[in-house]
Amino acid sequence: MKRRLLLLPALLLLSGCAGWWEHPRDPLEPMNRAIYRFNEEADRYVMKPVAETYRDVTPDPVRISIRRFFNNLGDASSAVNYTLQARPEPAFYSFARFTLNSTAGVLGFFDVTGEDERRFAQTGFGDTFARWGWKNSSYFVIPLLGPSTLRDGTGLVAGSAFQNNVLYGSPHDDALMLSGVAGAVSTRERLLGLEETVKGAALDPYAYTRDGWLQMRARTTGDDPPQSADEDIDIDDLVE
Repeated sequence: MKRRLLLLPALLLLSGCAGWWEHPRDPLEPMNRAIYRFNEEADRYVMKPVAETYRDVTPDPVRISIRRFFNNLGDASSAVNYTLQARPEPAFYSFARFTLNSTAGVLGFFDVTGEDERRFAQTGFGDTFARWGWKNSSYFVIPLLGPSTLRDGTGLVAGSAFQNNVLYGSPHDDALMLSGVAGAVSTRERLLGLEETVKGAALDPYAYTRDGWLQMRARTTGDDPPQSADEDIDIDDLVE
């Protein structure tokens, strides 16, 4: 028992080291770790300070309205994707929300549905690709955006094309940039404090974030739940 207790910290340390255990869903791990470190620095010096300033100077009702505006765009995308997934009930629900909030809710800045909780979660092109058969996609860290998969990253590109060319009607590049920055800052403001939770909960924040993301996506796309390195560790075998 004493030998097992002495060995356990070493095992935990090894489980967080890059290259000690090759994750089957992360064949791009060296590149992903490099992007992850870049994102951390960009967040530390740019995104986090901007998000904190945004929270400090913007009244709560304004922040909530901006969040609702982008959620309303998400309902439009959800209506299309639920249709592509052959799920008519959530498709009609998303379309009805988008129509009501875009009109009576002034482009979505106000939620006039009266719902405390959504009946159906929003969906995107990544979920649609998964429903069409693209399962267990490889993990991929997107520069500046964070955890994703190759499938979900492709879905993000498709979603951006739909939003820009259909919802926005191909606006000027400056308007697209403004919308993208506003959406990113709004999202980062909602996640303030999460980075400290991740760093405090794991010896290897990269692996912790990766496994958490893959587990979350497994629940919504039907992917296989990811394995972690220490699931394959048998301490009795190692000390014998």
